Amino acid sequence: MILNVVLLIVGVAIVLWGADRLTDGAVGLAERMGISQVVIGLTVVAMGTSMPEFMVSLVSAIKGTPDLAVGNVVGSNIFNSMLIVGCSAMVAPMAILKTTVRKDIPFSLIASVALYMMVVDGTSADITRWEAGILFAMFIIFMIFTLRSAKNETQKVEEQKNFMNPWKAVFFLLLGLGCLIGGSNLFVDNASQVAKSLGVSDAVIGLTVVAGGTSLPELATSIVAARKGNSGIAIGNVLGSNVFNLLFILGITGMISPMAIEGITSVDLSMMVISMILLWLFSYTKYTIERWEGTLLTVLFLGYMGYLVHGAM
Repeated sequence: MILNVVLLIVGVAIVLWGADRLTDGAVGLAERMGISQVVIGLTVVAMGTSMPEFMVSLVSAIKGTPDLAVGNVVGSNIFNSMLIVGCSAMVAPMAILKTTVRKDIPFSLIASVALYMMVVDGTSADITRWEAGILFAMFIIFMIFTLRSAKNETQKVEEQKNFMNPWKAVFFLLLGLGCLIGGSNLFVDNASQVAKSLGVSDAVIGLTVVAGGTSLPELATSIVAARKGNSGIAIGNVLGSNVFNLLFILGITGMISPMAIEGITSVDLSMMVISMILLWLFSYTKYTIERWEGTLLTVLFLGYMGYLVHGAM
């Protein structure tokens, strides 16, 4: 148990250091290419920081523990929308672009509602192969629209002396991703061992320990980005990760292995939808998420975690 706790702390340290490198590389790449930070956050950073969720959910589905796979995704999205945005906004108010409020957040909300409807539709396998195919098709549509907007938003790169070398930016990006994935795996493995030794169910482990561990890259990246004044990458990372989790991860895993869900309740799925609605409402007012709004999101998340822990006891 002591060794597990030590390795868990080491994993967190690796994740935080990797997030710093990832943010520097992503910002440097965005500036060099003349692409907005939000688009970089929605694509490159979001996919990279969602790799832990993808690997955990894929392996869990293949090994016959779908509650852990879906709990990981649902828990990660709640973690992203409430705790990550909340903590990032408390560090520095987050400025939100109009296109994010009008396109990216609604799409993430639609994806959340789609999963809710699929899980509670009463079929024997709560996420069937054709439903997973629909999720994956939605992911393709989202990426097409995002990449098209990136092309439209590309600006002429002005001469600046402080542009990061492109090779250095890519190196930092890859180094950061490697540290995030490696550190997260170290955290999840040891945290899961501790939780299982306490007799906690797969669904609760997925919604709490594993979801929190696999969301460490998003948390670290978004807080570091917010602290450095790059709120575009922070919010883009959260929204992109949410869409990636719901549509790509569950789309792929569901097509490989239909998933019968038992431990994930309507309360968990409702919290996921509500968290996106709150994020949308807070973003719509003045196109900024203020510190008090971030504090409220964080408090609500802690309340939900308390509910889960109380139910597991």
